[in-house]
Amino acid sequence: MTTVACRSITVSLDGVEVLRGVDLDVPSGGWVTVVGPNGAGKSTLLRAVAGSLTPGGEVLLDSRPVRSLSRRETARLVALVPQEPVIPPGMRVLDYVLLGRTAHLGFFEAEGMGDVEMAVSALHDLDAGHLAGRTVDTLSGGERQRVVIARALAQESPVLLLDEPTTALDIGHQQEVLDLVDGLRSERNLTVLATMHDLTLAGQYADRLVMLDGGLVAASGPAAEVLTGEAVSRHYGVRVRVIDDEVGPIVVPVRRAP
Repeated sequence: MTTVACRSITVSLDGVEVLRGVDLDVPSGGWVTVVGPNGAGKSTLLRAVAGSLTPGGEVLLDSRPVRSLSRRETARLVALVPQEPVIPPGMRVLDYVLLGRTAHLGFFEAEGMGDVEMAVSALHDLDAGHLAGRTVDTLSGGERQRVVIARALAQESPVLLLDEPTTALDIGHQQEVLDLVDGLRSERNLTVLATMHDLTLAGQYADRLVMLDGGLVAASGPAAEVLTGEAVSRHYGVRVRVIDDEVGPIVVPVRRAP
């Protein structure tokens, strides 16, 4: 397992400061979810941890600065499930999942039987083995998301980054995907860093939450401390009721009185 540490992370995109001195820690085997309104910098933070952009400050994986690692070395430590993955049209599911093995292959080296077995194993772990021969563009939203996560698992990276993993999924598939990730975290000793819009689900599955607003950390800690009615209303600009429940806070939007 691998720890993730962000120290004073600052990112500017097209002259706009998107992240401003963000600190964050994910312990080995832990699950931290980043929440916050649109434009808060959640996806940008994941891209910084994945090494796909170079921020100010420092991202550390087991105390090793990401900026000191090659792309291949970083990919062996971190697997990113993007919010909108790019999938070539007509690609077979098994071939797509095999792309996760790229970090373990030499230049111009073809996948071997061991790589195929790893891809098949990842699909089976996500109850998607029966999809191997299908093309990705024929899958439902829930099936597609499982396949995208399977590709990340095939990387055999100890850190799993999930950018809005339940977007566009119905409530049943949202729960299914998060249950699968939670189970795989234990089985594969994964460290999970995610972003999510659904505050209730975020609070139920993560060990800790970090709320961003305007590129700054607005709150950090257990769900019950972060998802207060006052904090959600202030940083999201909405009217909500927060109901305490044994599995975590339930955040309910409240309609404006007629």
